[in-house]
Amino acid sequence: MIFVGFMTLFQGIAAIAKDDVFVSTRNYVYQFSLTGWGWVHLILGIVMVLAGFALFKGALWARMIGVALAGLGMIANFMWLPYYPFWALLLIAIDVIVIWALCAAPRVSHGH
Repeated sequence: MIFVGFMTLFQGIAAIAKDDVFVSTRNYVYQFSLTGWGWVHLILGIVMVLAGFALFKGALWARMIGVALAGLGMIANFMWLPYYPFWALLLIAIDVIVIWALCAAPRVSHGH
């Protein structure tokens, strides 16, 4: 979760800086400005990193928030496809792994 949060954060910084790496596909339904997407990814990345650190406490609420944030990350990266398809698909795949890991996390036994 922390890793994908940092990758999303760096993606946002690069978009805000209007990096020449990004190329926009014309006539894409979900097309927004590159700077706008940069801010979305920057904020999402910061929140994901913070939630990732909260997961170390092992709280159920942190896992639920992590699943929700990874789901939002998947949606944001799907909508990011026209700007950097390979990177977006890679982060979508990592978000799927994060969701699986958070949902399949072992339950803590209380000695019963």
